Amino acid sequence: MKSKNIYFLAIVCVILITVYSGIRILKTQIGDSELSNKLNALIEDGLKEELFPGVVLLVYKNGTVKHKKAYGYAQKYSFGRVALEKPIEMSAEHLFDIASMTKVFATTFGVMLLVERGELELDDFLYKYIDRFAEGEKRKITIRHLLSHRAGLTPWKPIYCHASDKEKSLDYISSIPLKYPVGAERHYSDLGFMILGYLIEGITGKSLDLYLKENLYDPLKLQNTTFHPLSRDYRKIAATSHGNPLERRMIADDTFGYKCDESPDDFRKWRHYTQKGEVNDGNAFYAHGGIAGHAGLFSTVDDLQILADLLINKGSLKGKTYISPETVETFLRKDEFDNGLGWSLNAKFIKAEGAPEGTFGHTGFTGCNVVVIPANKTIIIFLTNRQNAGLGKSGYYPNLNALRRNIVRTVLEEI
Repeated sequence: MKSKNIYFLAIVCVILITVYSGIRILKTQIGDSELSNKLNALIEDGLKEELFPGVVLLVYKNGTVKHKKAYGYAQKYSFGRVALEKPIEMSAEHLFDIASMTKVFATTFGVMLLVERGELELDDFLYKYIDRFAEGEKRKITIRHLLSHRAGLTPWKPIYCHASDKEKSLDYISSIPLKYPVGAERHYSDLGFMILGYLIEGITGKSLDLYLKENLYDPLKLQNTTFHPLSRDYRKIAATSHGNPLERRMIADDTFGYKCDESPDDFRKWRHYTQKGEVNDGNAFYAHGGIAGHAGLFSTVDDLQILADLLINKGSLKGKTYISPETVETFLRKDEFDNGLGWSLNAKFIKAEGAPEGTFGHTGFTGCNVVVIPANKTIIIFLTNRQNAGLGKSGYYPNLNALRRNIVRTVLEEI
């Protein structure tokens, strides 16, 4: 009798273990088997090639999750690229520093809300709101120019070498001569979105993070989209870089793409630890206290999917309108440079060659990117912590463009 009971208990244990394992797999991966198999193979190859320690990948179509899976580690290395004895496993609940995707998931949405509410017009001159831009050629800059990267601003400067807060940063940025003709050419610029951040704060009287929290993130019930995640006691955050070694080289080495008069040795605030919950971008961290129009936002794959879905659905979700269809269409209308306002519609730029007309997206320096395909209501969100593996032999972080193309191509083929 006793042996029968033991046998019965053993069977129950096996069943429970099987069910529990199934639940764990379900939490890790959701989606269509053929699509998931192909995407898994692409990401596993990237892990083997050490393109990144970890990834969260989501494919969402017309209200259904086609694939969602976390891979690898949220942190594999500590400062000095020392391998952790117990690397931290990645999960779909981890927050990521989405870097320049802040430009679209924060600042562009903020401007959309102001336009929607009649507090701002796209063709208003910038000097109407920030009088530091009332002189010379800068007087010609409009809000539309800033959103479309056509304001003539230099692409990047180490603002933190000259300023340690927003007010001083604005003073310095407004003093820099224009590098290109206003309106005539497109030159991607962080500085333009820093200015848009100041603009939102000036009009609303609220900090950028608070304005977005109250007017967008909270109404959408987004619990995991925030600036300064450490202040809100988040525990699951993917680690990024070990200090700012690439930015230091951007200042020091004129052959690296930027010509700077500053010396990295004169800047005394370089971080000497691994960032986890602090924005990686130096200008956002050192010069803006972690809250800036060009970088600083942290989020999860699920929250970003909701924000992207809001645009696919012309500003409405679950029967509630947050932004009018007309405003959404205005911001996603392609200009002569194949870009919208904030968002890029240039398939080559967002690595979405072959996608239907109207596809838009953005990338982030930490390795993250999003591609949105309104034609078939598909969203692809790829979040990674490539910086945690450190700089490669080239002196750069791993190039993910081929993988991004392959992910988009696979999704287009399968769904």
